[in-house]
Amino acid sequence: MDTAHPPIDPRLEQARRLLDKEDLGLAELAEAVGLSATHLQRRFRQQFGLSPAEYRAQRRLSGLKAGLRAGHDVTRALYDAGYGSPSRVYEHGAARLGMAPQAYRRGGEGLELRWSLVPTALGQALVAVTERGVCAVLLGEDAGALEADLRAEFPRATLQRVDAGRDEFLAPRVRAVAEALSDRAGAVPVELIGTAFQQRVWEALMRIPAGETRSYAELADSLGMPRGARAVARACAGNRVAVLVPCHRVIRGDGSLGGYRWGLPRKQALLDSERRGHDAAGKRSA
Repeated sequence: MDTAHPPIDPRLEQARRLLDKEDLGLAELAEAVGLSATHLQRRFRQQFGLSPAEYRAQRRLSGLKAGLRAGHDVTRALYDAGYGSPSRVYEHGAARLGMAPQAYRRGGEGLELRWSLVPTALGQALVAVTERGVCAVLLGEDAGALEADLRAEFPRATLQRVDAGRDEFLAPRVRAVAEALSDRAGAVPVELIGTAFQQRVWEALMRIPAGETRSYAELADSLGMPRGARAVARACAGNRVAVLVPCHRVIRGDGSLGGYRWGLPRKQALLDSERRGHDAAGKRSA
């Protein structure tokens, strides 16, 4: 008998279906499915990776995107998606879209990305930024392939290649990325463009100290979803900001490297470099 993936509690599935249909507070939802609010909150997060409130917020955002993509005006799309007022969508929805709803409706052409290539200790890096921060760090050897990868990630954005040395906004961020890839990390703002669950995972990755690793299962457990290792691994694979969002610090439970979007040799090199830096820092403080 397969015990790795036990069946979903029907009460949790009922709660999920109710949230697909209407906005319910935690107390109302708990009463509807016959669980205490505390128990429902904990079990729902363990099963689905999000709290009931986060799940409903993500469903609303998905509905908003669908309406905008279908050509509906913003007012109709936001009310159809369950937002009570325009201010609500701009407070929450627009932040997760990564752009204003009107721009998303137009296919994202309002999102402007400036990008440049920089040689690093791990080969070529393509660094792309929005007005809010770094949105992509792509690693590879072929400049054309890196540009194609960026265009595939942001197919309708306005992409402008610039000379990082002359661009006042991009230059310090490119330098910071190069330093991070050389294990001399400094602070650099990032813009995480992904689902609510992906962002939770990516933010957890950024809390893993340099020189340390976590297994996928350990990372999932830290997020309150002990059976969510596979979902966490998928979110790691979707990370497009190399090193600054350090998915290279997550390995398999048996100590093997697992996967890495930019190749296992780079993952091993990053881990080795960070461990050397960690060991050296420990000796200096001893």
